[in-house]
Amino acid sequence: MTIRGRGAVVRAAGAPFEIVELELDEPGAGEVLVRLVATGLCHTDLGVQAIGAPFELPGILGHEGAGVVERIGAGVTAVAPGDKVLMSFTSCGACEACAAGHPAYCDTWFPRNVLGELRGTDSAATRIDGEPTHAHFFGQSAFAEYSIADERALIKVAPDADLVALAPLGCGVITGVGSIWNALDPGSRDVVAIYGAGAVGLSAVWAAARRSPARLIAIDRVPERLELARRLGATDVLDASSEDVPARIAELTGGRGTTLAFDTTASPAVGAQALASTAVGGTVLIVGVAPPGTELPVEMTGLLQGKSLRGITMGDADPAVLIPELVALHAAGELPLELLTRTYPLADIDRAAHDMHGGVTVKPVITF
Repeated sequence: MTIRGRGAVVRAAGAPFEIVELELDEPGAGEVLVRLVATGLCHTDLGVQAIGAPFELPGILGHEGAGVVERIGAGVTAVAPGDKVLMSFTSCGACEACAAGHPAYCDTWFPRNVLGELRGTDSAATRIDGEPTHAHFFGQSAFAEYSIADERALIKVAPDADLVALAPLGCGVITGVGSIWNALDPGSRDVVAIYGAGAVGLSAVWAAARRSPARLIAIDRVPERLELARRLGATDVLDASSEDVPARIAELTGGRGTTLAFDTTASPAVGAQALASTAVGGTVLIVGVAPPGTELPVEMTGLLQGKSLRGITMGDADPAVLIPELVALHAAGELPLELLTRTYPLADIDRAAHDMHGGVTVKPVITF
């Protein structure tokens, strides 16, 4: 039986989102048909839209889905029809990294998520006007009323869960929170700097504030986002559009620098600045998707002072562990996701992308 519903396709690099009717096959083994309620819009989606790679276009993007299970394929046991689910990245579940609780470093993470490959022989196709189109982005392709998702991309939530509020947990929020809790792990004596106050950066500010570091500095170019950072726990905010950030960090830290820094900008200049402003023995953690071939200039002598530079994927999070914890914190009123989000109907997805690019909205959420 063919499933039909609207979705947003990007036909080529730089092309706008176009609303079309999609046709989906029945879910194959290990797959689940999800009726979407909401999907967060992420900079990764916009990056692929802009350059048409590495996920092949034309195709359906979207990887922060939230919805209700309609049907399940053979072998699916984690969810059943009628269950509410959040959607995150997928993984093989069998390699050493997956077995150790680090599915973001799955041996096949890139082809499964970014390329939408390594699917079963009976995996459901997605079509436009009868012609197959690329789908299965992050195991879901959730900019559509219906999605064929990997079972391992789904996290079951309670029947009364607010799916519109919780949709951003699938990527942006777990990346920010996981990067702080799983990688940087700040303590009470640390001076933490967060470069970039988008959804990932603001989630990181919230997560770091819960560890009560000695100082928590947020850096951005949009005053409204810096005010949000203060509300989420930043002790200091720096406006990179008008302040000398390295000089201000030196001033705030008595010349020592930050002990922990998290760069969410994907800007080589910002990454280099973060490393230069880090204290002896400090760590800089890099996230953000830069164009292929982008290089980060590193002053090597500084590394001899015991500084560390590392990257991270998806906050090194196991969605099956971290997402339920964050859902509970939101239900308890401790995780104010609503401060970051603004909803847009599917027909306005291009306006949502424009508002995100322009800094008007931190985290657009597309509703169906």
